[in-house]
Amino acid sequence: MDLGIKNKVALVTASSRGLGKVVALQLSREGAQVIICARNKETLFRTRDEIAAETEGIVEAFIADVTNKKQIKKMVEQIVKKFSTIDILVCNAGGPPAGMVDDFSLDDYHDALELNLLSTINLCYEVIPFMKKQHWGRIVNMTSVSVKQPIDNLILSNTSRTGILGFSKSLSNQVAKYGITVNAVCPGYTKTQRVENLAKSYKESGKGTIADFYKKIENSIPMRRLGTPEEFANAVAFLVSEGASYITGVALQIDGGFVKGLF
Repeated sequence: MDLGIKNKVALVTASSRGLGKVVALQLSREGAQVIICARNKETLFRTRDEIAAETEGIVEAFIADVTNKKQIKKMVEQIVKKFSTIDILVCNAGGPPAGMVDDFSLDDYHDALELNLLSTINLCYEVIPFMKKQHWGRIVNMTSVSVKQPIDNLILSNTSRTGILGFSKSLSNQVAKYGITVNAVCPGYTKTQRVENLAKSYKESGKGTIADFYKKIENSIPMRRLGTPEEFANAVAFLVSEGASYITGVALQIDGGFVKGLF
């Protein structure tokens, strides 16, 4: 299926590894001109070269911390200077630390909000004017299934990411008339370093072994397995496609059935 995004300019943040990296790779495979960003220069440039080598596409890399408003603004200005616009924005950031309510202070909640919610808002504010001007745009905000079904030891993520849904839904209604869609994606347990870290945290808390962690998770998923990053990236690629032009304001679980609720 031709997704209709060849030569579209796509910015995927926090994309030197994990789900962000795989999304950037998939968009490059579809012919988009992809810009990736991250804080670690070595990892970022290595990822840029890996994607470009595999897809033979245009891949640019910018060192940027998405929690820093000035760095976001500077990055977007540089991208627009080189590519004239940004057609696709995939907002991603790492997850805050795992833990229970007694493990964190108010400062920890502030940091989590800056990492997840405020980074998404700042990115959208910088990019939307260019999408409005061309009457076309795709925004996908990456969250977690914890916004639909809170996970006990992820209280910071449960809190900081849920606001993204409210922002995404409100924004989608206000920019739809400009041909811009805004959707959120909620990945479930996927084979990434983030889940590996959660498994280690589970072991360190004395709850069981790493094998116990994975068995417990797999038993909670109707498909009885973790998702693959590629499965997640395929869903995101569709949401930014021409074929998804009438889908906006959606919070899509990509979780193998993990969320048990209707909404």
